[in-house]
Amino acid sequence: MVKSSGYKMIGSNGLFFPILGFASIIAFIFLSFGDLLSVKYKNEISLSFVERNGTNFVVDDQLFYINGWNSYWFMDHAVHDHSRARIRTMLQAAAKMGLTVCRTWAFNDGDYNALQISPGQFDERVFQALDYVIAEAREVGIRLLLSLVNNLDAYGGKTQYVKWAWGEGVGLSPSNDSFFYDPSIRIYFKNYVKTILTRKNTITGVEYRDDPVIFGWELINEPRCITDRSGDTLQDWIEEMSSFIKSIDNKHLLTVGLEGFYGPKSPKRKTQNPEFWAADMGVDFVRNSAPSTIDFASVHIYPDQWFKNKSLEGKLKFVADWMHSHIEDGDKVLKKPVMFTEFGLSDLNKGFDPSQRDEFYKIVFDVIYESAKKKGAGGGSFAWQFLVEGMEDFNDDFGIVPWKRASTYRIITRHTCRLAKIHGVGMMITRNMKNICKGKW
Repeated sequence: MVKSSGYKMIGSNGLFFPILGFASIIAFIFLSFGDLLSVKYKNEISLSFVERNGTNFVVDDQLFYINGWNSYWFMDHAVHDHSRARIRTMLQAAAKMGLTVCRTWAFNDGDYNALQISPGQFDERVFQALDYVIAEAREVGIRLLLSLVNNLDAYGGKTQYVKWAWGEGVGLSPSNDSFFYDPSIRIYFKNYVKTILTRKNTITGVEYRDDPVIFGWELINEPRCITDRSGDTLQDWIEEMSSFIKSIDNKHLLTVGLEGFYGPKSPKRKTQNPEFWAADMGVDFVRNSAPSTIDFASVHIYPDQWFKNKSLEGKLKFVADWMHSHIEDGDKVLKKPVMFTEFGLSDLNKGFDPSQRDEFYKIVFDVIYESAKKKGAGGGSFAWQFLVEGMEDFNDDFGIVPWKRASTYRIITRHTCRLAKIHGVGMMITRNMKNICKGKW
């Protein structure tokens, strides 16, 4: 689906007057970067790396099923003083709901507030914003699933890489799918990935590849390669990039970032795909998720984006069937966990009522819960997207402020508590689990 890059605001850090001397220099640095440079993380929750044991995630030898969410905007908002507080507000609110992992962008290529200004050139100010996000998550006890590039144009995406190569006269093709096969672009991306993985956080002093607050890495958000419907081009890219990442960082989990479509050779292409077009996107869920360097599979759920003429009842039936099919693949074929890393229901649907979204959430959570009861491959789910108040310009037709609707809030926390009841409180890393689940056990 298409995600907006949001509005564009220019922050100000004040003016520097040399005449004020050394004291003013100190004041300027403190006012400008104090939140990023100060060592104030004294109450960090101790976290261990999340690992995979067959079809399950484990932490300290305990099963770990995830009730998560998407807030893609964290790094962008951490750049400026006026918006930085929203990160902690969202993280603390999520902790109160028992959520344990947030999926967010660790990329912004050539766009406003770009992390990567041009190939291999980074804005340290934005990098420190990402440092801040990771440090805040570490203190609250929320893990991060960090995505490394966008298939879509928002925040630069693969199109920006192609523009860079084309502008430097080394690009093979202006097609944005050349991101996957152009040797120069592959070098660009590998350099970017290495810089991210080996980044030493300026606040915590921990390299990203050594930080257990990072749940794992996602290669690319919603990859498609429609110029090669066989899927060979994308598969080659996945295998090369996943091997490269594992050569640098073998501590973190890795996924592709797929929407979950079955490819042209899959027996499920006609029975489980949303519609016929899904088999022609140059992707294949099982094949793409199979390499040993990929630790878990990822799937998205957008029934109202994928169907033109289906009733709400039909869409919700599809959701359950779609999830069961992929969990079955995880259990029986891939032997890996399956994460539903985005799911959402649009409020632009004709006759939309918020109760419909509640029903949708219940279905997603029920399928995960049923899998978890059997210690199955349904590893967790991530709602798209959660925001805090005052972020209308960053919202889309799927986003919610979850605590503003009591019924939705109850559905989310009930899911937290059901998962905790199955495998014990220890599997949920949160400070106030007993308060969350009081009366819900």
